[in-house]
Amino acid sequence: MMLMHCHELCKPVSMMIVVNLALAFVNILLKKVLNEGVNYMSVVTYRQVISFIFMAPLACFYERKHKLEVPIICLLFLSALIGVTLSQCLFLLGLGYTSATFACAFLNMVPVFTFIMALPFGIEKVNIRSKGGKAKVLGTCLSIGGALLLVLYKGMPLTNPQSHHLANKVTSTAATATLEKRIIGSILLIAGCILWSSWFIMQAKIGKKYPCKYSSTAILSLFAAIQSALLNLIMKRNIASWIIKGKIEILTVIYSGLVGSGLCYVAMSWCVKQRGPVFTAAFTPLLQIYVAVLDFCILKEEIYMGSIAGSVLVIGGMYVLLWGKSKEGEQYILKDTQPNEQDVECQEQCPKS
Repeated sequence: MMLMHCHELCKPVSMMIVVNLALAFVNILLKKVLNEGVNYMSVVTYRQVISFIFMAPLACFYERKHKLEVPIICLLFLSALIGVTLSQCLFLLGLGYTSATFACAFLNMVPVFTFIMALPFGIEKVNIRSKGGKAKVLGTCLSIGGALLLVLYKGMPLTNPQSHHLANKVTSTAATATLEKRIIGSILLIAGCILWSSWFIMQAKIGKKYPCKYSSTAILSLFAAIQSALLNLIMKRNIASWIIKGKIEILTVIYSGLVGSGLCYVAMSWCVKQRGPVFTAAFTPLLQIYVAVLDFCILKEEIYMGSIAGSVLVIGGMYVLLWGKSKEGEQYILKDTQPNEQDVECQEQCPKS
């Protein structure tokens, strides 16, 4: 029985490890093309189109017998708008103002936001008198404190300390401009994370009513492609913004659409269905670890003390929250397995037939 439980747990764990590694490459490639001046909304549109082209045949082949009702279509449209179009738009805007490592540090807030949003819907519960409930509250506060530290404190670079002395010679105007970019980028990233957390909650509801992961991802991608294309036309009416040149730009769009918006969304939807939204979001810190290594090795970005300290607080708080969640889960299981005293007394008093 224990082996079966471990085997069932290994599948979603292994899948989320691979998903975050794949998403790390997506973020590094996106940061590279954004630095070269590619329009972020065009990237969002193209990656969703590619995702739809890839997922539609799979949906038709495996899930063509399932009926699609109007309420599910409306939910998928809203899910695409919140969890894909707007969240990716805000994340890419924030990524443009900051670095890939810094942006991914904010993604660690996704499990915390998911937990907070799950409370009103009854998906998560907090018993403040228990150890688990206290741990949930403490973990949430630590994560929020870590996010504030990320925004307000930069610190010295850890990879090249000499650059810190050179940075001190920069004029106050340039330093103020850098801080403004950091704050604007942070606000955009926080907004994107809140929307992505909402997607996890919505996906949990959609998964119960329409458990077709290929079809839902294909429809999600189609809606997101239409929405992002309309947004791009409203924001920039220049046709030149749609043109993508160069091998890296084309590779980024194909890879981010095929893997980032296609296979990864299927995998995450499956994990949400199997283990819940908070479990799926809990693997987000892996993304930052992967990105930090790739960011330093490929893009040669500096790693700062403030980013490390803030990330440690966010990740630590998130795992304190998850520990509290597991502790409360164990208590609920114990309560359910304990025999009712009245039933025991009744069984003892009732004569055997």
